[in-house]
Amino acid sequence: MNKIIYSTMFAATLVFAGCGNNNSTEKTSTTSAPDSAQKAEEAKNKPNTDYKPAFAGQTRIGAVTTSTPYQVDRLNDKIGKPWSINPLPDGRLLITDKSGFISIYSADGALLKKITGLPKVDDGGQGGLLDLAFDPDFAKNNTIYWSFSEKFGQGNLTAVAKGVLSESDSSVKNAMVIFRAKPDLKSEAHYGSRLLFDKDGNLFVSAGERSILDGRKQSQWLNSGLGKVFRITKDGKPAPGNPFIGKADAMPEIYSYGHRNPQGLDIHPVTGDLWEVEFGPRGGDELNLVKAGSNYGWPIITYGIEYDGRKIGDSIQQKEGMEQPVYYWDPVVSPSGILFYTGDAIPEWKNNLFISGLSSLQIIRLVIENNKVVGEEHLLTDQKERIRDVTQYNGTLYAVSDGGILFRIRKK
Repeated sequence: MNKIIYSTMFAATLVFAGCGNNNSTEKTSTTSAPDSAQKAEEAKNKPNTDYKPAFAGQTRIGAVTTSTPYQVDRLNDKIGKPWSINPLPDGRLLITDKSGFISIYSADGALLKKITGLPKVDDGGQGGLLDLAFDPDFAKNNTIYWSFSEKFGQGNLTAVAKGVLSESDSSVKNAMVIFRAKPDLKSEAHYGSRLLFDKDGNLFVSAGERSILDGRKQSQWLNSGLGKVFRITKDGKPAPGNPFIGKADAMPEIYSYGHRNPQGLDIHPVTGDLWEVEFGPRGGDELNLVKAGSNYGWPIITYGIEYDGRKIGDSIQQKEGMEQPVYYWDPVVSPSGILFYTGDAIPEWKNNLFISGLSSLQIIRLVIENNKVVGEEHLLTDQKERIRDVTQYNGTLYAVSDGGILFRIRKK
């Protein structure tokens, strides 16, 4: 098991300490002429656009640094194709594999069991077995929920299923699909797929707009399940109090709309508000405070451009009736799973938001005060891994990467 220990010395020194036969190295800040590596880094961080933020602090906020020494352990580097990680009540870890099964790992990273019996997934491109959530009454009913890309009609779509986890049989019993984000399209991208239960026992589900132009425009359509955040019951019905119940030509399951590819959802532990992150195109990844019935603008407003450099639509960033992101990134960080830290092990992290970064090869820590981002820190940058999801158990963070690595991050 590889270990890297981080600490801050005089707010400018980062110490990496190894264990076993690993050598320890110390890096301190110095002042020197820019070298080629520094110039390359500067070029990589250059914005794609000259768009102006809607308010101060909406992007590129000042950096913060964790002062508490913490340790990063690479617990296992052969966990397959992980997409989500969720701790069981006893601290063991459930990790979904995109190819269509669930694995149970110990808190130290040992593979304990492989769980099968789930419906077949369409695992091409960005698809497969994706997120997982525990029933609020899991201790009594062992029921789990999962999202996956499903072949359907002439294409595929984001689906949600539930079943009973049977560890003794290493399988999921009574699996059944309870919700589908229709219509189906022929695409291998932008499934969204994050699952999150609220305090009332209803399930939030995010669904992307499937990347292609035929789906993109449907983010603004209330009769389409693309580019949406839904709120449903445990049986897949519209949750009571949803904003579009009774509205003609609107899906009653919709909670918010105008999203691109929302892969991160979590509820603030103090305010109870729902927060979301989503992929922008080239520039314009977003952090949103999600309100019932609100329109988050895609593709009409955006802080990004097309991958080939063309403008998107009318190239506007603000429009009446459309919500602004609380924060956005340009260049992108490719945000996936998120969580608000609720542990006590590292007090300065309390209620901070941790975001898995894919193309940015990091975990992003955001300090949020009064619904505004006031500080940003980048963690695990030395690991050079696409971080797919992050979770916590008793103040310890766990993360998985697209490279098949299970990380543990804890106080030294």
